[in-house]
Amino acid sequence: MSKSLKRGSFLRCVARCLGGNQGSSLVEYAIVLVVLLTIIFGIMDFSRFLYAYHFVSEAAREGSRYAMVRGYTYHGTTCASTTPPTPSFACNATNTNVQSYVQGLAPPTITSGSLTVTTTWPGTVPSGAAASCASATSKESPGCLVEVEVSYPFKFIFPYLSTSTFTMTSTSEVSITE
Repeated sequence: MSKSLKRGSFLRCVARCLGGNQGSSLVEYAIVLVVLLTIIFGIMDFSRFLYAYHFVSEAAREGSRYAMVRGYTYHGTTCASTTPPTPSFACNATNTNVQSYVQGLAPPTITSGSLTVTTTWPGTVPSGAAASCASATSKESPGCLVEVEVSYPFKFIFPYLSTSTFTMTSTSEVSITE
């Protein structure tokens, strides 16, 4: 008789546990947790996107500033004729120099090898300037424009946001100074 009493109380306990609302809170918690974690990781991924976008625009401005200050002329003379001689990187603003400079600015979260930097001297003069920028040798003269374009491919980490790569591009154009 004691075995049947134990068996009956066990079955009543199981029926009471299965028939109650105790398991529903665990299911609700699991659903809410999945939604909450999706939102949190989405915010983190979009924050990475905005960080990379801000870096690309700042890198374009810094690259154009670098090219603006370091034209082929240095206070009216070429780099080779300055006394004492100026190192070539101090006043040489070739596309390769600007690209190396901008890639050196990349923080650890941005892959510097993925940055594409294009520097052009369009040969135009900003409105109101008197410089002549028509010839190939005078394009780097003070008063002429220099344009730096930086692009970076960005891929979200969280798979639900997107599987494609977004290419961020920013362009900065300034007038070369003496």
